[in-house]
Amino acid sequence: MEGLNENAVDFRDNYDGSLQEPVVLPASFPNLLANGSSGIAVGMATNIPPHNIGELCNAALHLIKSPNARDETLMEYVPGPDFPTGGIIVEPSANIAEAYRTGRGSIRLRARWQAEDLGRGMWQIVVTEIPYQVQKSKLIEKIAEIIQLKKIPILADVRDESAEDIRLILEPRAKTVDPAVLMETLFRQSDLEVRFSMNMNVLIDGRTPKVCSMKEVLRAFLDHRRDVLQRRSQFRLEKIDHRLEVLEGLIIAFLNLDRVIDIIRYDDEPKAALMREDWSLDHRRAASEKDYQPPLPGEGELSDLQAESILNMRLRSLRRLEEMELNRERNALMEERAALEDLLDSESLQWARIAEQLREVRKQFGKDSPNGARRSELADAPLIEEMPIEAMIEKEPITVVCSSMGWIRAMKGHMALDADLKFKDGDEARFMFHAQTTDKVILFGSNGRFYTIAGSALPGGRGTGEPLRLIVDLPNESSIVDLFLHEPGRKLLVGSSDGDGFVVPEVDVLAQTRSGRQVLNVKDKVVAKVCTPVVGDHVAVISLNAKLLVFPLSELPEMTRGKGVRLQKYKSARSAQGTLDLDGGLSDIVTFNWTDGLSWQMGGGKTRTETDMTEWLAKRAGAGKRPPHGFPKNNRFS
Repeated sequence: MEGLNENAVDFRDNYDGSLQEPVVLPASFPNLLANGSSGIAVGMATNIPPHNIGELCNAALHLIKSPNARDETLMEYVPGPDFPTGGIIVEPSANIAEAYRTGRGSIRLRARWQAEDLGRGMWQIVVTEIPYQVQKSKLIEKIAEIIQLKKIPILADVRDESAEDIRLILEPRAKTVDPAVLMETLFRQSDLEVRFSMNMNVLIDGRTPKVCSMKEVLRAFLDHRRDVLQRRSQFRLEKIDHRLEVLEGLIIAFLNLDRVIDIIRYDDEPKAALMREDWSLDHRRAASEKDYQPPLPGEGELSDLQAESILNMRLRSLRRLEEMELNRERNALMEERAALEDLLDSESLQWARIAEQLREVRKQFGKDSPNGARRSELADAPLIEEMPIEAMIEKEPITVVCSSMGWIRAMKGHMALDADLKFKDGDEARFMFHAQTTDKVILFGSNGRFYTIAGSALPGGRGTGEPLRLIVDLPNESSIVDLFLHEPGRKLLVGSSDGDGFVVPEVDVLAQTRSGRQVLNVKDKVVAKVCTPVVGDHVAVISLNAKLLVFPLSELPEMTRGKGVRLQKYKSARSAQGTLDLDGGLSDIVTFNWTDGLSWQMGGGKTRTETDMTEWLAKRAGAGKRPPHGFPKNNRFS
């Protein structure tokens, strides 16, 4: 705020017009870049990171010396932002340079950490600095959630040991874990690493928003400092002229003291009489007297200000010493005035003065001052190969159990698949199979979407488990069609209730998010009905109205998403309400090898195989025939 009362900047009315406020402050350093700025105005956002004051002063000094300096040259003085919370900037310098050149970009900032040895091969990670604008409490909550959901199985615990300084403790699950691999995984899944989106959208002229480069912002600051210097110098010049006018009047009074006293003593209007008097002709003091200086040209008559100053002068000021002080003050002001005139007339002197001010700021707040050193380190991100999540999970056998109402759990060990388990009232087992904690479980919903669940993320076997809809985003109106263990390299045959379907590689149905992946497109009243592994060269389709059709698997296309092709044709009938209903619809699908024949399960756990399926063999999209005698009444192969 230095110079605020010296007309350094313009003033305007405040919000209600009761006071005056400065339009902009006469900052002596690039405050916009040093402290940064963030906010959203009228449809325009600004996000400027903070920088080191010493580096900014160095860049500004270089820009004064070389006004046409390139953006890349300024990067030698300002290599990147400097955040007050420290951290490590791992964004490549080329990207930072491009962001500074264009005014837009993003900067990767990650926490500072170190591995602390606990002896006997044990260790823990200590985080001492967290990224800028990241709340420590929210960060700890996020890491705790990651541990609870087992997204990073090699991380065991997190605790806060912070006092005045940041100290977050991360405990690994095993001492064989590589600390760098653990941290790289955490950087990807938590706010231990963030991206600061830089958007240097500023008002250079105070009115028009513009996305500026680093050079443009520094140039605007220097131009502002020059304007402040000129205005303050002009203001001081006017103050000097005002004081000189007063001093000249007082000196005239001292040179003609007897006459001044006579006028003040006997005249009824002394101020007017002093202003009427011609003082250039009436001198009471010899010209040869020491320190005497004759009046300047135009000093024959006193101005209103001079006359008022003489009348306000105290009697104690009539000393000889006071007269000498007035002459010395006038001489000093005349010298200062001449220097100010030279400064206002010379651009080079102005830039030299601004450079001197910047050096003073750098000395006060630069790297050699307390807290002036750079806090955010610039480094390259370590090249660590990403470890798959399966490699972080300790492989243990589990038994996956899912009830008819959609409650799922993972029992420890491979227990008997016909074991008697507890379920909620009215519920029973529907899916039960052996797996490992490193496996993936795939869920197929009636909405045609596939959902992927990590075996390690399944709830434990205590109680009745948790609803599947809390683990994946399966809509309430959609039901579970199938739940099975993922087998790499396998293919699946999916079909809808109206008899459409196709073959899809199992790897293409894996989903990375809770919302799953849409594979079989369905709409209106049509739902996904069947998902079966492809294990043969022929397809058998059975409808709800007990029509069996067999055709070669080669007639089905392999797709990653879509409605598919017609598997079986169904008769349609017009209902009394005028709606079109399918007579039947898809009931079940299975694939088999022609040479082995078609098998299906009978009651009592028995299996029947029909070796000659020639009678039911036809082209795809046929209506089919009645199945062999003894086929299950539920029109299902299993």
